[in-house]
Amino acid sequence: MSGLDEITSKRDLRVYLKHLRSSLTASERASIDHAIAEMVIASDAWGRSTWVYTYLSFADEVDTRELIGTAFEANKRVALPRVVGPRLMRWFEVHDLDNLETNRYGIDEPPINEAREVDPLGIPDAVALVPGLAFDRGGYRIGYGGGFYDGFLAGFRGVSVGLCRSITYFDEIPLLESHDRAVTIVVSEASQVHECPKMLVSTNCCAEEADSLQGNAHDR
Repeated sequence: MSGLDEITSKRDLRVYLKHLRSSLTASERASIDHAIAEMVIASDAWGRSTWVYTYLSFADEVDTRELIGTAFEANKRVALPRVVGPRLMRWFEVHDLDNLETNRYGIDEPPINEAREVDPLGIPDAVALVPGLAFDRGGYRIGYGGGFYDGFLAGFRGVSVGLCRSITYFDEIPLLESHDRAVTIVVSEASQVHECPKMLVSTNCCAEEADSLQGNAHDR
């Protein structure tokens, strides 16, 4: 767990991880993110899903626009989150990425439209694409400190997929707390799907399904 051993606070951990993530060039990120998208699309979980709940990537997060476009082409239904309060998101179905609203962090969100609001907790044949600064082999993640996805994952009944570049994928993340929630699988560009938690690590590509930073944070 090189680089993490001496870190003693989540704030410092997030600073370190953001620095690590930003060490990749834009072209490196684009190439890696395309490989991650291909891995997700080839997975059994994606193939079986009828709904895709996904963050809309921002800045140097793992890109989700390719996956969203593929979902539209496959006639999957797509929902994006909108932050509406502390640790609280509402989800709205979208048919394209037009007419979104930019929040105070610069993240595009769907407008509130009760006719398009959906409850992800009631749809078992869904995939949720989950962001994070880092993931580990247990499926645990370090987010941005808002707690939104920990709350979401606590009740989600579908398959949650952490999107992670190998540079921020670790054997174990330190400083986890009781409210932290794991994703079902972690997908990186390294030709493998990591099943978690307490399941298996598959080295055969998709063969098996089994404190925000001040001035530099956003709600994830």
